[in-house]
Amino acid sequence: MEEYILEMQHVTKKFPGVTALSDVTMNLKKGEILGICGENGAGKSTLMKILSGTYPHGTYEGTIFYDGKAVRLTDVSVAKKLGIEMIYQEINMVLGSSIEENLYLGNLPGKGRFVDFPKLHSMTEEILKKIHIDARPTDRIASLNSGQMQMVALMRALVNDPKILVLDEPTSALTSSEVDQLMGILDELRKKGVSCIYISHKLEEIYRICNRVLVLRDGQCISCRNITDVKEELLIEEMVGRKVENLYPKKNAVIGDVVLSVRDLQIPHPTIKNRRIIENVSFDLKKGEILGIGGLVGAGRSEILSAIFGSLTGGVKKKVIIEGKEITINSPSDAIDAGIGYVTEERKLNGFVRMLSIRDNMYLPSLKELPMKGLFIDTKAENDNCNEIFNRLRIKAPSIHTIINNLSGGNQQKVVLAKWLLKNPRILFIDEPTKGVDVGAKAEIYTFLGELVEQGISIIMVSSDMPELVSISDRVLVISNGRITGEFNKGEISEEAVMRAAIQ
Repeated sequence: MEEYILEMQHVTKKFPGVTALSDVTMNLKKGEILGICGENGAGKSTLMKILSGTYPHGTYEGTIFYDGKAVRLTDVSVAKKLGIEMIYQEINMVLGSSIEENLYLGNLPGKGRFVDFPKLHSMTEEILKKIHIDARPTDRIASLNSGQMQMVALMRALVNDPKILVLDEPTSALTSSEVDQLMGILDELRKKGVSCIYISHKLEEIYRICNRVLVLRDGQCISCRNITDVKEELLIEEMVGRKVENLYPKKNAVIGDVVLSVRDLQIPHPTIKNRRIIENVSFDLKKGEILGIGGLVGAGRSEILSAIFGSLTGGVKKKVIIEGKEITINSPSDAIDAGIGYVTEERKLNGFVRMLSIRDNMYLPSLKELPMKGLFIDTKAENDNCNEIFNRLRIKAPSIHTIINNLSGGNQQKVVLAKWLLKNPRILFIDEPTKGVDVGAKAEIYTFLGELVEQGISIIMVSSDMPELVSISDRVLVISNGRITGEFNKGEISEEAVMRAAIQ
């Protein structure tokens, strides 16, 4: 019999009106990396929250065995004492504290209430050197970009010498070199006998690093095989429950005249005085076009969208022309009035209001256009408008009255898209459109973007997903060192060309 460090047997977890997990059994071998795949809402996060003690023993059915012994994970601290560490997709840092304080949070060296700061500095410097972050231990963690924070989160987990390491979408904010670095660290851990659970929608990573892969769908275990025994096409089919013929559906819309011109855009660096993150960038966007913006994480791609939209203003200089008319945009409301919508990268931070319903979130940018009957809101018309888009986007939820915080990440992203559809913008900015989204929902979002450009809406899309950028864009601009270092039309776009321009 093979030796397992972890077994979760016949796990069932129910929420009011929903069965999130149904009789799921999984096991983890010592010194292996187990991939877990599935659509958003398949039950992956629920299963891991049970393992981490977030959903404590007694709130679910089933048994957990750790190193051959039945255990009761009554809270997070019990799981940590056993050596189970979680690295979540949403970066969890104390932004006002230093890198070293975040790295050794709850584990500061010293005696009693006295911290051994020289030792803390030395240990942190060693770790920063290992993960190639050029910063001082005492620098605020907020001075790092999201990819660097994710690497710090990984090292913080490793400081605790875990026996089991769970990683949930760990590369969503990482550059390609940081991904390589992560893969190297995981391989080292595997050789040392540490077991890992690797959750990702990026199948190339699953095939690159995992020994086995478990597929969940609708709260049930569909299969668990050696990674060498399963082809990608079958894996996708098992995840979504149907064949996906085209992972990157793209409609070739008729591209018209220039609808948006940006001239001499300058954005100051957020932490370094007298330095600009974007330096005199100018470009055009045509009607019905998907203009992709590529480059390494931290190159300033997201800042370009925020600066044009008016959500980033401090020290920004720009000239914005829409359909031949110069427009002053000093705030998001100015941009919305000019016909621009913006789907941000961090949907949970600024894409929606967690405790509002799907319907209420959909109407957030359109409060001035609420349907009225005399002095009162026409609730029936409001519901009808939301239901039309709700069904069109195939949002998986009981109704438009469902609280958005109860949805999976992919369906939350669809709601964020839906609110701008309701507004009917001329121009749509969309930052990392499928970040943390499963393959089935990705294809649906790409199809929907194609429908928008067919209707004459123009799209600027920032993406770190190279196949997405290459396949979906009509034209790609590459940003490096504050400038446009490459521009590629449809026939010229390739991953190699984009990467060469990104590292200039």
